[in-house]
Amino acid sequence: MGADIVLDVNYRRSPHRLEEIIRGHNVKPHSRPFMALLQGQTRCAGALIKDNWVLTAAHCNLKKAQVILGAHSATKKESQKQIFSIKNNIVYPCYDKQSNEGDLQLLQLNGSAQIKDKTISILRLPKEAGDVKPNTKCHVAGWGSTDKKQRKLSDTLIEANVTVIDRKICNDAGHYNFHPVIGNNMICAGLKDEGDSCKGDSGSPLICGNVFKGVTSFGDCGNPRKPGIYTLLTTKYLNWIKKSIGVDM
Repeated sequence: MGADIVLDVNYRRSPHRLEEIIRGHNVKPHSRPFMALLQGQTRCAGALIKDNWVLTAAHCNLKKAQVILGAHSATKKESQKQIFSIKNNIVYPCYDKQSNEGDLQLLQLNGSAQIKDKTISILRLPKEAGDVKPNTKCHVAGWGSTDKKQRKLSDTLIEANVTVIDRKICNDAGHYNFHPVIGNNMICAGLKDEGDSCKGDSGSPLICGNVFKGVTSFGDCGNPRKPGIYTLLTTKYLNWIKKSIGVDM
């Protein structure tokens, strides 16, 4: 993958925080070079969107966290790894913990990443902020647990394939039943028997058709009645991100 790729341990409870990749598969080491491992009192993930900025979820508690780029293993020494502390964090100003609206956070690194096409590269923000149609195939990766019961976090990067579900279905009585409301600035994804994101995966990028479309927010780990919910990168959110990190609008 080139540098211009287009494209926790936080609970997924009330609201259910994304905890693990369920029914996922190991990815080729360093084949997702935009992924950032966020390791502190809890584990999350994120995407490198500029050489010194990472986009993740607002609900991630990243006090005293390290940002690790170029990782495949969360624990082993790897020559590709570049490790940073967080110089500044910016939570989306209208983030609502109850509704999960605006579940986005920007992390400014204490230095600039050395971009290396095969191991560390930038995930480009989408040029347009269109919605994602139901039945669209997407994928999400993370270092979260692979077993909902054991909650043991994965040491290596795992990826799951998920299918986008119509918001009307996600809001019906058999699913979220409007608790919370799955709004137009959210993506609902994950059919029965598909993979799912969960604990340790909060903040991971959702990639649909090779385009960066969302950020992992909440759900109920592998429960088909509570599919994964991702913050859609709408025009409003993209404008905030670009203004905050100094990218041309």
